Amino acid sequence: MAFVVTEACVRCKYTDCVSVCPVDCFHEGPNFLVIDPDGCIDCGVCVPECPIGAIFDAADLPPDQLEFIEINARLATEWPVITDAREPLPDAETWAEVKDKREFLEETVAS
Repeated sequence: MAFVVTEACVRCKYTDCVSVCPVDCFHEGPNFLVIDPDGCIDCGVCVPECPIGAIFDAADLPPDQLEFIEINARLATEWPVITDAREPLPDAETWAEVKDKREFLEETVAS
């Protein structure tokens, strides 16, 4: 099973995980990252790099985060690949500890 970016990433978008991914399977949206499950090689190097603990093996996903399996798979087909670390969103520290952020996930990338 692939690794999954969960709700904790919403409105933070730390990209420490991106720079260690050996297969470039991260995709970037306006305020969230996703992992392409078809590209992920299950190496897990991204997990310890996430400063807010937003990445899980799909087999170990908390029950309240299961919808993020589908969200990652779907948005990975719509969003562009990101291969280099960037600055997090300006107010990432404020949002890092906030729970229940699903409603703030922006799925549309501006063209």
